[in-house]
Formats: sequence, structure tokens, C-alpha cells
Amino acid sequence: MNEAKKYDIIYADPPWQYKVWSKKGAERSAETHYQTQSAAYLKDMNIPALCKPDCVLLMWATFPCLEQALELGRTWGFTYKAVAFTWIKTNMNNERIFVGMGYYTRANAEIVLLFTKGKPLTRHAKDVPQVLISPRARHSEKPDEIRKRIVRLFGDVARLELFARQSPTAYDSENTFEGWDVFGNEVNNSIEIPK
Repeated sequence: MNEAKKYDIIYADPPWQYKVWSKKGAERSAETHYQTQSAAYLKDMNIPALCKPDCVLLMWATFPCLEQALELGRTWGFTYKAVAFTWIKTNMNNERIFVGMGYYTRANAEIVLLFTKGKPLTRHAKDVPQVLISPRARHSEKPDEIRKRIVRLFGDVARLELFARQSPTAYDSENTFEGWDVFGNEVNNSIEIPK
């Protein structure tokens, strides 16, 4: 395991805990699919120890957890800059827009927030699109295309995926994970988080 490595890019999909208001909601919540973590636990993680002085954080956020995501980025020492990506989910078996759960409207999009610390990283491509329309997969699995866009945008620099649910050796026929270190409960971690 690589304990001393520092990263230019931190790509994170925090396992947010959601408030649910009914038994039916609890049966459909994230906790039935994977282990979630409290906001306090996430804030206490020593992510700053993994960052180079100039670093980008790309963090998945669902709209109910948007405030938590912004606060977590600040706690880890980053400044919010923009929404890097918006994933519009389609159904697995057709190209129609997926209709998910939601308190008010039915959720069918997730966003990746972009934070920076230090000087901005050099952009290697100026044509990387923000919106991705692609099928959803298993619960919380994110599209490989986002990793590819991150590398196109910032180049082949040291990068870490936090809270990974897919492993670089799982099915990586297109080298989606090449150059990525990973940390998560469901993968063989290539790093340890410092205490």
C-alpha cells in the first residue's frame, strides 16, 4: 500500500447518510445497498494529508446532500468553484430518462462539484462537456466516462478515487482505472488514509 503518496486529484463519492421519514423510505435508502457514514466521520478523515499543495477535489453530490457536500469540501481545505459534471440518468434498458426517488420531484440527475486548493491545475482540454446522459447501473455506481473526462481535463497526474465501489482490476477492459489509486469498503485499497 502506498501511504506517502500525494495527489493532484481527489475524486470522491461520499457514502452520505440520508434522513428518511417512513419505513418505506428506509427500505429504499442507501443503507440497504452499502455502508454509509455520518457527516462527522467524513469530516474527520485526514484527506488533507493526501493532497498536493495544488489539488482538485471532484465530489459527487446528490441534491438533498448538497449543503453537506459543500461543507465537507471546505472542511477538507478546498474552495468550491463550479459544478464540473451533471449526470442525467437514463434507464438501463432504454434511452428514456430514469425516474428516481425524491421528496418533492423525482430525482434523475447527480452532480460532481469541483473544488480547488492552491493554484488551479492546468486544463489539458477545453472541450470537456459538463453534461453526461448515460444509463444508470447498480445502486451508486457512477459512469466510467466521468473518470475519462477528468483525465482529459487535467491530464495524467496523480489521482485517487475515494469511496470507490469498483476496483481497477474488476472489469477494466478500457483502462478506465489506469493511473488511479482507490480507497473504499468494497475494493482492494491501494492506499491507506493517514490518521
